[in-house]
Amino acid sequence: MVTPYVGGYASEVDLPLAMSAVQKGAAVLLFTGVAAPLIGVALKRFGSGWDTYGRGPFAILREPPAPRTGTGPPPPVDPAIQAAEVRQMLEAKSERRQRRGEAPLDVDAEAARLLVAGDGPAHPRESIDAELREEVRQLVVARNQRRLHKGLEPVDVEAETQRQLEDLIGSS
Repeated sequence: MVTPYVGGYASEVDLPLAMSAVQKGAAVLLFTGVAAPLIGVALKRFGSGWDTYGRGPFAILREPPAPRTGTGPPPPVDPAIQAAEVRQMLEAKSERRQRRGEAPLDVDAEAARLLVAGDGPAHPRESIDAELREEVRQLVVARNQRRLHKGLEPVDVEAETQRQLEDLIGSS
């Protein structure tokens, strides 16, 4: 139902209905082309909302994580903690096997086997497997051949291989 004119003016409800399509298009273009960018610039300039977005007392990450300082080997693990974790893992594995109807694990024997096998060599040089040593040696040989083609002196392949491996694993 259309409201009659009151005092010669259209009521506020009738204003959008009284506008032609060209006038409505001009109003939309005026808002999106002029008013919206001005509002955006004003909010960016005078409001610090985007600077604090995602921060505050309820933020999950309050500060950026600290960068890793060392690239060397990880610190040694306490054997008691390691044994407790291995035992917990094996107990859970045994429980899952029992639920499937299989025979349970002997947790003590399996833990002893894993902890003895996990000790490994005391020095990092001894832990280098043959495949890694051979791969590094092949790289040194290829580099040595490129040096010979350039007319440079060849390097000692074994000494350079050992030096590359020491650099790789971080030992001196």
